[in-house]
Amino acid sequence: METVGLIPAAGMGSRLDPVPCSKELFPVGFGAHPAHGEPHPKVVSQYLLEHMQRAGVRKAYFILRKGKWDIPAYYGDGSQLYMQLAYLIMQHPYGTPFTLDQAFDFVQDMRVVFGFPDILFSPEDAFSQLLKRQEETQADVVLGVFRVAYPHKWDMVELAANGEVKIILQKPEKSELIYGWALACWNPSFTSFMHEYLQQALKQIEVHNQPFELSLGQVVQAAIYNGLTVQSVRFDNASCLDVGTPEDLRQAIKSLI
Repeated sequence: METVGLIPAAGMGSRLDPVPCSKELFPVGFGAHPAHGEPHPKVVSQYLLEHMQRAGVRKAYFILRKGKWDIPAYYGDGSQLYMQLAYLIMQHPYGTPFTLDQAFDFVQDMRVVFGFPDILFSPEDAFSQLLKRQEETQADVVLGVFRVAYPHKWDMVELAANGEVKIILQKPEKSELIYGWALACWNPSFTSFMHEYLQQALKQIEVHNQPFELSLGQVVQAAIYNGLTVQSVRFDNASCLDVGTPEDLRQAIKSLI
């Protein structure tokens, strides 16, 4: 089964306003220039693409909001990263799951690796570990989970002894849970479940005509309720940093100089 990457890039980036570019292209740290090898600024989303590439992913889809044309202008076809990149336009502004579902017709029969383009994490083989766990357990979804200090910033997860995800709590104000999830892989079974779940949600949105936003964690939780199996890989000694906020962006810049 082919494995492809999905990258949501439809957010407004309001927490970092004003910035002169899409937040996915904000320079954080340095990397070798593809032509001459000298250090040059490295944009934040490139770290995610490199993680995917190390796991054997050669094709990835960015799903954009209209107007964020600087992202395809910067990456082009992805050849500088030895990947094939394609770009889709988000249609329903109701949260990350709707953004990802824009790729349904392209990825419905494939295995997906997913990450947020403004989250920096380690280890370098994180996606490989998720894919291996999925092969071992035949889980529909595998989440990469990290110890986090501030539960209100993350979707927190309760884990069984065998690593199965029992409950996902969306950014609780207080929690005794210590793990938050930041990346994932899943099989076509979850892609199909999410697509059908979102079709039903759209009908409710049309009926009530009220502001609505759904997180990916909520859809994974619904999948658990409906009998899909969600496993996890714990990265206890690894780092995970959301650079979508000014305070965490400062920390990332300091650590990657």
